[in-house]
Amino acid sequence: MFAERIQSLTSSIIREILASAQQPGMISFAGGLPAEQSFPDVDWSTLPNSVRQYGMSEGEPELREAIAAEARQKGIDCDASQVLILSGSQQALDLVSKLFIDPDSPVLIESPTYLAALQCFNLFQANCIGAKLNAKGPDLAQFEHLIRDYQPRFTYLIPSFQNPSGTCYDVASRKAVAALLDQYNLPLYEDEPYCELDYDQTEKPPICSFLKESPWIYSGSFSKVLIPGLRVGYLIAHPMLFPHLMRLKQAADLHTNRPGQWMALEYMKSADKPQRLARLREFYRVRRDAFAQALEAEFADIAEWQIPSGGLFFWLKLNKEIDTRPLLQKALAEGVVFMPGEAFFAEKNPPLGYIRLNFSHTEPDLIVEGLRRLRRVLEQA
Repeated sequence: MFAERIQSLTSSIIREILASAQQPGMISFAGGLPAEQSFPDVDWSTLPNSVRQYGMSEGEPELREAIAAEARQKGIDCDASQVLILSGSQQALDLVSKLFIDPDSPVLIESPTYLAALQCFNLFQANCIGAKLNAKGPDLAQFEHLIRDYQPRFTYLIPSFQNPSGTCYDVASRKAVAALLDQYNLPLYEDEPYCELDYDQTEKPPICSFLKESPWIYSGSFSKVLIPGLRVGYLIAHPMLFPHLMRLKQAADLHTNRPGQWMALEYMKSADKPQRLARLREFYRVRRDAFAQALEAEFADIAEWQIPSGGLFFWLKLNKEIDTRPLLQKALAEGVVFMPGEAFFAEKNPPLGYIRLNFSHTEPDLIVEGLRRLRRVLEQA
């Protein structure tokens, strides 16, 4: 009755957890939710009638030009004709999967990686192969070994404040990865939804800015700096790839919502955009530092972690290798929610003893109490 790929379709663990997190009194460290206090006020009465009509599949021309101009400042060689406005950067996962993946197609990913990417790639029956990350990026020797052995269709990387690990590739790693991709003519899908949430002024040129031969896709999002409910993101693609992605977008949903694009453009054009971004970074830096302090007080003897220089997450390695998935129900009973680390690995038998904690959404005065509740759950395990 159904397509064969439906057998590979699983529900999103994070969406299920977020539903539980709505219970009264629940403290959630689970989702990557921006803080609601960071959302701007919007006067929708000024929305022009022209953007209440159907629009172009590629997106609003002025918004595409603004995105391309900013990308060029980052070193990406592109123009507006290579920009596609998306219904959230999550849509790029779907479009890229449709473009590249047949059943059993090898796809090279980071290990760990973004769980929704795994869900999407697995739906299209990809063979996901994970390259280990270290503090500065992927293990380059293993990365090249996997390229040679598996000949993947493309590689999916999150080089800036990676979800879930918080890893930010250093410049040398970015150049080395680009050199390997060019050497093997391997397409790159560079996913950068967190790159603007930089709290320590980290140098992070896009990997695609170093590519000379390999085709590439660079995706970004307005969800983390504006209003996530608008679902507006974008991708910039190598000229070889863009026409195919644009047709796939047309077939998927005709075009991205135009009121959301209008708001994104207002943000891009605003004179106080640098100041607004600086305020947002400072807001999250304070929350990150408060979370780090609470972790040190409550978890120093049972886990280890690095303080992320950007993004929204702490990635903890517990001292004991326990499967954290069965602990979710116990955590819910204690009034706290977290993300089990096993969900972020492609392996059938994933590494044990990892958890991801979000620091952006929880009020600072609840962080300590939430971590104490979570510690009780882990101690019982």
